[in-house]
Amino acid sequence: MASIDTKDPADASGEPGPSAPTASGAPGTATGTKPAPAPGGKATGDLAGLEAGLDALDTAVVQRQPWLRTLASKAGPPLAAVAIVLVLWQLAYHFQLKDHYLLPSPVDVYRSLQQKWLDGTLLGYVWTSVSRGALGFVASVIIGTPLGLIVARVKVVRAAIGPILSGLQSLPSVAWVPAAIIWFGLSDATIYAVVLLGAVPSIANGLVAGVDQISPIYLRAGRTIGARGLTGVRHILLPAALPGYLAGLKQGWAFSWRSLMAAELIVNAADLGTGLGQLLEQGRELQDMSWVLSAILLILIVGIGIELLIFAPLERRVLRSRGLLGKS
Repeated sequence: MASIDTKDPADASGEPGPSAPTASGAPGTATGTKPAPAPGGKATGDLAGLEAGLDALDTAVVQRQPWLRTLASKAGPPLAAVAIVLVLWQLAYHFQLKDHYLLPSPVDVYRSLQQKWLDGTLLGYVWTSVSRGALGFVASVIIGTPLGLIVARVKVVRAAIGPILSGLQSLPSVAWVPAAIIWFGLSDATIYAVVLLGAVPSIANGLVAGVDQISPIYLRAGRTIGARGLTGVRHILLPAALPGYLAGLKQGWAFSWRSLMAAELIVNAADLGTGLGQLLEQGRELQDMSWVLSAILLILIVGIGIELLIFAPLERRVLRSRGLLGKS
């Protein structure tokens, strides 16, 4: 009697058929073990997904907002603060906390500014002070930067003049005005000397603080690749100390602007031109409080404008380059 072949058709052709269940109930080999995943399969995909998830956690995602909303979020709080100050000022004028000739209203101050604008002298006052402040600040940077590097890197120099720089930074700039007048007379040299003495210590101390915060590994890495001397200063030291240096520059500008106003208040001569400080002193001599408050307002506007237009963008760029501020 012929036997009946029970093989699977695939077995007849030599190809392996479906695996029969083993004793353990798992398909596959006789021992019931699972076949190893093929390279590039599910395990690799899971690992890639995990890495992408970790990268996403480290990435600051800032969604782009409509420009009107961005403008409102940035300009709204300062404008609200200004509005509150004007309302309180107007209330003080209305209830006559001081006589009107001692405390004019915001409208009176606006009319004083408008009159100087119509006279064509307002921009001249502002330009005289801004040009003096900018020139004095640039000179302070040129002097204060190498001085700060020397103090930061040479221990003997730091021990000798480091405390002197800190003391000069805390000294009011107006204290230098009488000495500068004796040295240079009523001239532009007196004004620039006061600005330099006020700004250079701040810039130097800011750079010293920035250098002190550099990790030693950066300096060792720079020496390893041959960055020594001026090359090391340019490519290693200054970039690594940039946050502290920038803070010193901001403070140096503030001190130079304050020093300039102190010098202009006292150094007053016909051939020097009229800056905002001289304008403020003229208002005091005429007992015109609208004039005085107008000059104070212009000094404040220039200081805020320089901060917002120059130093704030520089600070954002430095923070963004170091990954401390997300890109919008």
